[in-house]
Amino acid sequence: MSIPHKVYVIAEAGVNHNGNKQCAFDLIDVAADAGADAVKFQTFNAKRLAALTAPKAAYQQQTTEASESQLEMLEALELPLEWHRPLQTHAHSRGVEFLSTAFDLQSLLFLETLNLPFYKIPSGEITNGPLLWQFARTGKPLVISTGMATLAEVEQALAIVCHALAYNKPPDSLDDVWKCWSQVELRAALHGRVSLLHCTSQYPTPMAEVNLKAMDTLAHAFQLPVGYSDHTQGTLIPVAAVARGASIIEKHFTLDKKLPGPDHRASLEPDELCRMIKEIRSISLALGDGQKAPQPSEWDTRAAARQDLVAAEMIAEGESFTASNIATARSGKGGTAITYWDQLGKIASRQYQPGDAL
Repeated sequence: MSIPHKVYVIAEAGVNHNGNKQCAFDLIDVAADAGADAVKFQTFNAKRLAALTAPKAAYQQQTTEASESQLEMLEALELPLEWHRPLQTHAHSRGVEFLSTAFDLQSLLFLETLNLPFYKIPSGEITNGPLLWQFARTGKPLVISTGMATLAEVEQALAIVCHALAYNKPPDSLDDVWKCWSQVELRAALHGRVSLLHCTSQYPTPMAEVNLKAMDTLAHAFQLPVGYSDHTQGTLIPVAAVARGASIIEKHFTLDKKLPGPDHRASLEPDELCRMIKEIRSISLALGDGQKAPQPSEWDTRAAARQDLVAAEMIAEGESFTASNIATARSGKGGTAITYWDQLGKIASRQYQPGDAL
């Protein structure tokens, strides 16, 4: 995707609506009030997404009813298709982009009717070759989350996207995918179309497993824009990711961390989301353009704080400047102290009183 100059902040509502329509609308308002660029939900059919035997992740077992299956949990968290367009309209009325992630082809085809600006591919689908290929075939920019993935799996996902951008027929084998990846001109099609998000898929993520330096690895390996999808508690790490160069930040948020559901505890409450986005905007501004030069506000301080050449004692016209009769001091005028050695031995063109700037 084409990244704007400022960091693009995705407020991840996800499934934190808990199947409640008003809650979904309220989440959009919170995201808009906080200054997010987009609010994102999840679109899926639970029966297509999870089999009866699918286990819950450890964090889901801790945050939801232990006897409940993953399928049962997901069924309660579906975002009904008929809610999407009203939610999108409301988001646009509040000046925030509406996004949703599809977890199956039918959901993706439905989202295509909403004309979303880009698609976020979740970490769990990075090895879902058929769905990944269909995401790429939409022609929309893609933001690919890389939680749980090896570098090789990220490369494989990009190769599948590359194939989909080049061909309108699915590959017959992975060999077809890799043959496409081996062509420099086809790989070039990813630029301007794909961004990567470093991510650790644990809720919440322990600090020791954040590994922000992996952002550098992804950027160096694939020369694509890199951002960060955060599951830590608090706002420190997403702000640190921006300082490290993240161009996109995605962060879960909720109306209340105490609500039932798998993701609330690892999400930000409204005031925290506001603070995070404010800090991200501040750090983005503070990063500047990298040019080392005096800033506009520094010129006055520069004149007041830097030392200049001054007469240390009375100097007669025609007298030589020496180490004993010239010195440095703050004067706000005169030659800068850096020219001290060059002035030694030169002849005074006029008389100087002690403290006069040379």
